Amino acid sequence: MYERKTPVTVDCGLHLFMEVMNGKWKINLVWCVYNGIKRPGELQRKIPNATRRVLEGQLKQLVNHGILSKKNYDVKPLKVEYNLTELGESLIPIIKSTAKWGEENREKLEKLIVE
Repeated sequence: MYERKTPVTVDCGLHLFMEVMNGKWKINLVWCVYNGIKRPGELQRKIPNATRRVLEGQLKQLVNHGILSKKNYDVKPLKVEYNLTELGESLIPIIKSTAKWGEENREKLEKLIVE
């Protein structure tokens, strides 16, 4: 079992947000589910640079933090779907705002990041 080396700091709302959304693909996963991509295989195809193991781990964390819900269907082959919870839905305006900031500053940021 994994044991954290550093304690979780939740002194303020920003720390809570960072604890829940910390992970390279989590925001992308939330955005994909919001846009109707609900099956693990579809998510893997949409985010091909992430390994299946990493995506499964981050999906599990998002479920554990109440951002996503996971529904297992009793069929063969196994069918799983993820949906946003009410808490997850509340992240969408934040993600949209962040994306807007990135687009508004694309020219400056691309020069700094690509070089």
